[in-house]
Amino acid sequence: MKTIEVELAARSYPILIGAGLLGYKAVLTPFVAGRTVMLITNATVAPLYLDRTLAALSAARSTARTILADGEAHKNLQSFEQIVDALLAARYGRDCLLVALGGGVIGDLAGFAAACYQRGVDFIQVPTTLLAQVDASVGGKTGVNHPRGKNMIGAFHQPRCVVADIETLTTLPPRELRAGLAEVIKYGVIGAPDFFAWLEANIDAVLALDPDAVSYAVEHSCRAKAAIVAADEREAGIRALLNLGHSFAHAIETGLGYGIWLHGEAVAAGMCMAADLARRLGRLDDRACERLGALLERAGLPVAAPASLESGRLLELMAIDKKNLGGQLRLVLPERIGAAVVSDDFDDRALFETLAEVRAPG
Repeated sequence: MKTIEVELAARSYPILIGAGLLGYKAVLTPFVAGRTVMLITNATVAPLYLDRTLAALSAARSTARTILADGEAHKNLQSFEQIVDALLAARYGRDCLLVALGGGVIGDLAGFAAACYQRGVDFIQVPTTLLAQVDASVGGKTGVNHPRGKNMIGAFHQPRCVVADIETLTTLPPRELRAGLAEVIKYGVIGAPDFFAWLEANIDAVLALDPDAVSYAVEHSCRAKAAIVAADEREAGIRALLNLGHSFAHAIETGLGYGIWLHGEAVAAGMCMAADLARRLGRLDDRACERLGALLERAGLPVAAPASLESGRLLELMAIDKKNLGGQLRLVLPERIGAAVVSDDFDDRALFETLAEVRAPG
């Protein structure tokens, strides 16, 4: 087991990474012993890992469960209310602990419920998807979607720990695994050229779920995010770099309807759009654009926006984005493989050209 500490003073917590961690009660016991626990999962994950996780939580004073519908379309206030209703029905107090067992949707929902219930209770992340293990479970961003924009309702609320059992990735559908790789690749683009080169050499091994390759990819990604979160917990500066491609991606997800494209698929296309814009502005060379697109394609991910979304609609949706300030669109733009910047200094014409031209056929 590898342990990575997210250094946030009194709110510091460990990320535990390893194979088969859910099979060891000792992993979760220090966090749950003697507590009332609400396990939150979804209808897809429950048949796979509910019983194993309940066994790992046996040191709790009592354990209840809430099983939600699966998918991004259910990351909403109705699902949030379902969790709160369950907590109230169980008469859980401020000393309770929530456990999020699932992907990014479950982690965001459970974390938001933990942030709000009785003005804040503890929670633990047990991510079962690659995207959740390398990104969504770390850093304390929680929340739900609104029909007008993704993640528009939420709070910063750090977990007590993150338990990333990489064996859970063996039950992921291939599409979900590929989607998670978009966030892994992102870490190489924004700050780690050597890691990007490692992915170019080892992407097939990760896709084949080679244990050593997967473990390295997850560990490196978590270390990168832990360092950024420790330096900028509430995204006042460097943490914004983690949003590479996300302004485009959130517009794609909202425009298509939540769940039509997976988040990682939209991020992949969004990174290519950000790279294309940077190239048009003279900030990124052609070779870097080609390397990014080639790696994403090898990972089986889209490299352009869906043809069904008009560029005007994408721009309209991008205008409703948490990263914008004073009504000004702010984008993360790569400058080379391993470096990116947050910028509101770009030619609108170049952005329009990117939105119009970086599109899938059809």
